[in-house]
Amino acid sequence: MKVRDGITMGNFHLEEKIIEIVERALVEDIGSGDVTTMAVIGDEGIEAEAEFVSKDEGVVAGIDVVWFVFRALDPSLNFIPFLSDGDEVKKGDIIGIVKGDVRSILTVERTALNFLQRMSGIATLTRKFVKAVEGTKAKITDTRKTAPGLRLIDKLAVEIGGGVNHRFGLYDMILIKDNHIAIAGGVEKAIERCLRFIKEKNLDLKIEVEAQSVEDVEKILKVGGVDRILLDNFNIDDLKRAVDLIGERFEVEASGGITLENVREVAETGVDYISVGMLTHSVRALDISLEIKV
Repeated sequence: MKVRDGITMGNFHLEEKIIEIVERALVEDIGSGDVTTMAVIGDEGIEAEAEFVSKDEGVVAGIDVVWFVFRALDPSLNFIPFLSDGDEVKKGDIIGIVKGDVRSILTVERTALNFLQRMSGIATLTRKFVKAVEGTKAKITDTRKTAPGLRLIDKLAVEIGGGVNHRFGLYDMILIKDNHIAIAGGVEKAIERCLRFIKEKNLDLKIEVEAQSVEDVEKILKVGGVDRILLDNFNIDDLKRAVDLIGERFEVEASGGITLENVREVAETGVDYISVGMLTHSVRALDISLEIKV
């Protein structure tokens, strides 16, 4: 999928959003100018070619975002990707090349690599989780534990890695969590208030509610009216019991303490979604370098 040709993700048209993020990143890094490049190279118009070289094995993500980075700084730069988002890469593979004024390449290098490395790291980890649950009905989904200001970028990387996106923010889905339930005076009251709110405001929003025990699940089932039940930090036996109780009435999501070592076992309980915060909040960037040839 090509962002530069127009792309939607969820309910968002991403091109304008990504341009905003890219421009903020460039302003943050360049400020009043790349003084090192200006001092070393000056006004010389030296043409160069640079290769994005993978020093790691993983999944490439961020190709189109990098294209926007180059276009935002210097539209004359010619970025030629050899791989597409979602392609697997091995150590030593050349992901793509950029040609043009060496001053522009040096100035934009770090910003381009920051996006490509972070997004590829997220996509790589997501792909590992997706492969771990193959053959089950469970889908791997992300959370709101993203880098501030980079949520769309992070969630795009999850999608490229084969995962699915959960809500984008506090505005596009109702998610009743433990603190909401405590303040409302119980899960039943919390659900009833949300149903009333949606009706009064004439909103088209799904409702997800968190359960922390099988007893909570039983209470939610009595009230009904929700779309998904989130089973938070359940052990495997309780997950199985909860899934059996819920049946096909509502979607079921598992979360809390999910790792590559236990995700398969969680998926085999029959849940529909498994949310994994570590996809975005503690991801290791893929090791990629930009090697310039004058």
